[in-house]
Amino acid sequence: MQYLLLIYRNEAQQSKMDPADYQKLLAEYSAYTQSIVQSGNFKAGDGLQPTSTATTVRVRDGKVLATDGPFAETREQLGGYYLVEARDLDAAIAMAARIPGARDGSIEVRPVMIYK
Repeated sequence: MQYLLLIYRNEAQQSKMDPADYQKLLAEYSAYTQSIVQSGNFKAGDGLQPTSTATTVRVRDGKVLATDGPFAETREQLGGYYLVEARDLDAAIAMAARIPGARDGSIEVRPVMIYK
């Protein structure tokens, strides 16, 4: 079954990271990604630009409304994702727990809908 692992973190804290610590974090993400590629669990994944680059789109009464920035202000922002293949939810949770961002942010694990 496929699961989407949504990586949430505090953008403000991350932007204040020491450059050496940030490079270490990127290396940890690279190693994690390599491990799930090698295990055959990796389907897709990417980091996202900061929420300051986001545009929220709504359609109301047939009119498209585009607003700069994220839809809601929250403590943690969506920073990236992995789409993985896992035998069950427990396996997906185990993969999520190994994501470096889980140490100071959170990882939301969601099964992908299967349409028949």
